[in-house]
Amino acid sequence: MTRHSETPATSILKQHGVAYSEHVYEYVEHGGTSVSASSLGVDEHHVVKTLIFEDDKRQPLCVLMHGDRKVSTKELARQIGAKRVAPCKPEDATRHSGYQVGGCSPFGLKKPMPVYMEESIVALDRILINGGKRGFLVGMLPQDVVRVVNPKLVNTALVE
Repeated sequence: MTRHSETPATSILKQHGVAYSEHVYEYVEHGGTSVSASSLGVDEHHVVKTLIFEDDKRQPLCVLMHGDRKVSTKELARQIGAKRVAPCKPEDATRHSGYQVGGCSPFGLKKPMPVYMEESIVALDRILINGGKRGFLVGMLPQDVVRVVNPKLVNTALVE
């Protein structure tokens, strides 16, 4: 298989022996998962977005969510025992993760941080998740995300 990119994320996947496919699409600023899903001809529910949040102590955390769902910050805070949780400013998300917003991956994060994954993602047969740069997704089994990242499973999805 031809490798389109070597990113910190793909390096981690290789180290862990994860079988993944590479999917390149035309990145659109603020286009979100609807752009990648329609470009690649996949269901947006199977495209997993990587979001960087901060808790009330300004500690970063990573949340993996279905592309067609939003995170209930109130419910997330309750489930993780924080007073509140809010999305990071783009520059803080980049500083914490080491990735540009729109290209953030849960694999190879710059700073160690807890990772939370929407529980229903595990039930999917296959997902697409960011491979570490804008316009680049990797396809894999959700169980491989669990194995490599060891996320805590949460139930915080809101329908967009």
